[in-house]
Amino acid sequence: MSDVGVQESLLKSVAEQVAAEAAELVRAAWAAMRAGGEVRVDTKSADTDVVTAVDRESEDLVRARLARLRPGEPVLGEEGGGSAAAGGVTWVVDPIDGTVNFLYGLPSFAVSVAAQIDGVSVAGAVVEPVSGRRWTAARGEGAWLDGQRLSASAPQRLDLSLVATGFAYDAGRRVRQGRLVGELVSRVRDIRRNGAASLELCAVGAGWLDAYVEHGLHRWDWAAGALVASEAGATVLLPGSAPDLGDDVTYAASPTIAAQLRETLAECGAASV
Repeated sequence: MSDVGVQESLLKSVAEQVAAEAAELVRAAWAAMRAGGEVRVDTKSADTDVVTAVDRESEDLVRARLARLRPGEPVLGEEGGGSAAAGGVTWVVDPIDGTVNFLYGLPSFAVSVAAQIDGVSVAGAVVEPVSGRRWTAARGEGAWLDGQRLSASAPQRLDLSLVATGFAYDAGRRVRQGRLVGELVSRVRDIRRNGAASLELCAVGAGWLDAYVEHGLHRWDWAAGALVASEAGATVLLPGSAPDLGDDVTYAASPTIAAQLRETLAECGAASV
């Protein structure tokens, strides 16, 4: 393994360790809430865009652990903000991806931690607090779920492909996204919307989904999950790389249907979403 590979494997280990610690905090809070405890909830960009005290506690824990394990490296987090380093490692953190699921008692949410260099993810981990599943990846080293190597699916027809998506918090944009899904649903096997971008991307890497497309994600939403999908062999397009689908689209698909799905989405008006 090259020196670069050793560094990225080390970063992956740190990401997994820190994400797992935060996930345990989140799991305990979720269990207490389901037992009748209360969680303080605020809103951000819209009434439907929620943040809990547990989001903030999880991010605080991640920042504290990274400060000890990787001193001096900046952190960009959903709740605490931050800025990227020039040339060095920046940690990108989503302390609870799928906060609405968390609040409703649905177990589909995760802690996402990624290491980026110059805006490119080189290592990451997505840990599910309820199931305990750990999704990990390092650039050039593959993607893994609980120690088992992942490989994207290989459907031979778009109309037999399972595609996932998600919706923005802005009501007007949700209407446009709904129209896109309405155009797409008759051209694929079915549509899924599970509410946690990091897990949707990981599911593409595992072959549980054939593709995932969503507009309007932030860096912390995709930083770790997109690396898992890519390292598992999926075709991945990140915001800014696919103007035919929209400037802020995140896209991951099995390579066997990636080109056809991209063409179909463009025909359905993805760029105008």
